[in-house]
Amino acid sequence: MRTALALCGWLIGLNIAPLALAQSDEEQAREQLQTLRGQIQEINRTLQRDRGRRDTLQSQLREAEKELGDIQRDIRGIQADIEAGQARIAELDQQGAALGKARDEQQARIAAEMRTAWQLGQQGHLKILLNQEDPQTVARTLTYYRYFFDARDELIGEYRQTLRELDEIQAGIAAENQALDQRQSAMEQRRTQLARASATREEAVAALNARISDQGTQLKTLEADRARLEELLQSIERAVSELEVPEDYKDFAAARGAMPWPLAGKRSNRFGRSRNAGKMRWQGVNIPAREGDTVSAIHHGRVVYADWFRGSGLLMIIDHGDGYMSLYAHNQSLLRDVGEWVTGGMPISTVGSSGGQQQAGLYFEIRKDGKPVDPARWCEG
Repeated sequence: MRTALALCGWLIGLNIAPLALAQSDEEQAREQLQTLRGQIQEINRTLQRDRGRRDTLQSQLREAEKELGDIQRDIRGIQADIEAGQARIAELDQQGAALGKARDEQQARIAAEMRTAWQLGQQGHLKILLNQEDPQTVARTLTYYRYFFDARDELIGEYRQTLRELDEIQAGIAAENQALDQRQSAMEQRRTQLARASATREEAVAALNARISDQGTQLKTLEADRARLEELLQSIERAVSELEVPEDYKDFAAARGAMPWPLAGKRSNRFGRSRNAGKMRWQGVNIPAREGDTVSAIHHGRVVYADWFRGSGLLMIIDHGDGYMSLYAHNQSLLRDVGEWVTGGMPISTVGSSGGQQQAGLYFEIRKDGKPVDPARWCEG
């Protein structure tokens, strides 16, 4: 900066340069010219170093926020697995309780059957038959004995089957508990990684903000980010123009004014109002929210972009057909991949502060043929 000021001072001094040169010899003029060239080269080298540092910081921020998004997505998946495992364990516990009750009832019945068998044994099977004079009575007695012992064998078989099923249930519960412990361990590991990634991201944001602290640099950065986003949207429009619209597609324009907002909350700015001291205007709305809150698609469409983008952080763009697109920026994690079809109200991401934002929230835009339109005219409430 001191070099740049020195150069500016030298340039101002050019107003009196003709007189100075007239009074100096050719060697002095040559030395001054050489000095000027050296100063210009030094300024160019400084600018190149600044651009290089800024690009490096942006790259570091990009990698840190993408890693954060991946970790948050993994944690969300692990949590879902844990909840599913807990539900399976609860179901197995219920089955085990029912089988335990059946086992106890079967044990009581077997005990009663054994007492009856013992009593019959005391009387003597053959003795009872020999005491019967009527052949029909003998036949009925034999049939009774056969039914009794068949029923006892069947009861014992059911009891054994119950014990086997109980063993399987207990083994299933043990396996689920082991898997649950592994998922909990994986969760803790990812949360540790999340803490490290968050710290890395904070360092990258602080370093980047230090490089663009003055208002003029901020404005240039915003303008450059917007230009890159416009270029991205144009390339996406060209790509999606060839996509086939499914038969169950619901017309976007017909839902005007009735679509849900992607996130509940009060908007912190208005579409079209001045931004950054009036030099730029808002092309969408900011919705402050808590980290991790769910962001939902506003309408049926197809994900055409789901990645980190400079100035927007983790960005998702959904194509709704007929030139309509919705943009969701500064996410913590992206829950859908490019090519996936979504419906209105379907979760697509979680709220974050990626892209170097100081506070968590969602930046949301709607576009028609690449031009921003007021989201308040399309979403209800």
